[in-house]
Amino acid sequence: MQYLNDMFGLTGKTVVITGGGGAIASALAEAYLKAGAQVSLWNRSSTSMENVSKSLKATFPGAHKTLQTVLADTGNETETQKALEACIDHFGSVDILVNGVGGNKGKGAFVDTDIDQFKTVMELNLVAGLLVPTKVITTWWIKKDMPGSIINLSSMASYTPLSGVWAYDAAKAGVLNLTMASAKEFAPYKIRVNGIAPGFFLGRQNRALLVDQASGELTERGKAIIERTPYGRFGEVQELAGAALFLASNKASGFVTGVTIPVDGGFLADNI
Repeated sequence: MQYLNDMFGLTGKTVVITGGGGAIASALAEAYLKAGAQVSLWNRSSTSMENVSKSLKATFPGAHKTLQTVLADTGNETETQKALEACIDHFGSVDILVNGVGGNKGKGAFVDTDIDQFKTVMELNLVAGLLVPTKVITTWWIKKDMPGSIINLSSMASYTPLSGVWAYDAAKAGVLNLTMASAKEFAPYKIRVNGIAPGFFLGRQNRALLVDQASGELTERGKAIIERTPYGRFGEVQELAGAALFLASNKASGFVTGVTIPVDGGFLADNI
C-alpha cells in the first residue's frame, strides 16, 4: 500500500478544477481529495458548484479545510487571474490544473448553423475550457520556476466528429490539438500537458438527448452510441478517476506529456 501511496498519492498538492459544478468535476474532486490533495473548484455558476461542494463536504468531514470554491468565468482573463490569486491565498500554491469547462448548445444541419451560437460554444470549450486558465496558471508557474501538470478534458468528438454539433466538434478537435502543441511549448519548464477523452457519460447536458425523459428508454441517438460502444453501456463518472490520478502524479506519469487517454468503453476501437 505504501508503494501505491508513493506512486499515486497527492498529499500536499493543490488541484484547480474548472467547470467545478459538473458531474465530472465532482467525481475528479472526490478522487483527488481521497488521494490527499487540496482542491479548488472554479465555476461561473454558484448554485451548481455549491451543490457539488455540499456533497463533497458531506462525504469528507475535513473538506472544509481541503476544499475551496471560487466563482469565476474562466473565459475572462481578469476573473481567472483573481481566481488564481484566491486559490494561492487559501492554499499557498497550485500544482495541477484540470480544464473541465465545456458543453454544447443545439444540434442541426450545417446550413442552419446559428453563427452566434457557434461562437459561444467555441469560446466555452476552447477559450474558457483551455486557453485562458492555461495561460494564466502557466504564466504563474513559469514566473515561480515551478513544475506543473495540466489535464484537459477532450471528447470522442476530438477524434471523430459527432453529427450535427459543428461547434462542439471543432472546439474539441482544437482541445486535442492544443494539448499536443502546448505540451511541447511547456516541456522546457517541466510543465506537463495531457488530456482525458471521456466516452459517453450521462449528465445534465446530454441526458435528454440520449434518454427519453418520459419513458426512460434510450433515444435513437442513445441506441446508436451503445451499439458502437463495445462495452455496451454508458460510462460512470467515477471511471475517469484512474486516468485523472495517473496524469496528475509526477511519480506515476512524470515522463508523459502530449497524450490524451480515451476512457470510452472501446468506442474509438469499434469496427465491423
